[in-house]
Amino acid sequence: MQQTVTGLWELFLSAFISSTIAPGGSEAVLAYMATTGNYRIENLVFAATLGNTLGAMTTWGLGVLAAKKFPVATLLSADKQQALNVVKTRGQWALFFSWLPVVGDALCFAGGWLKLPLLSAFLIIMLGKFCRYLVIAWLFF
Repeated sequence: MQQTVTGLWELFLSAFISSTIAPGGSEAVLAYMATTGNYRIENLVFAATLGNTLGAMTTWGLGVLAAKKFPVATLLSADKQQALNVVKTRGQWALFFSWLPVVGDALCFAGGWLKLPLLSAFLIIMLGKFCRYLVIAWLFF
């Protein structure tokens, strides 16, 4: 098994970019690398998950910055503010679906904008992305 660190960094960068700047094909990169047999599957899944999660957290951070300029309290009535609090406490599991195309980035941005707890947001996002990459690796290994 000829595993290169460069290849894992390339997968990491592909996954990071796919979750931030532009829609990308980190899934295709992972699938290709898994089929070559040159990499340990757990290293591929780890690199892709870490890159994509950190990219999502970058988007989450942009949501936090946007919230400073456009705070929630100025946009919602008191009863809607209360509903927002319910979503904050029970709705952070929506971040599990941050791996979905199109809506995933918006979920991460909204999580930051709504100031969901950083650690739980990170863990939930990472769990969702890990599950996705694990399934892809399993399908193509």
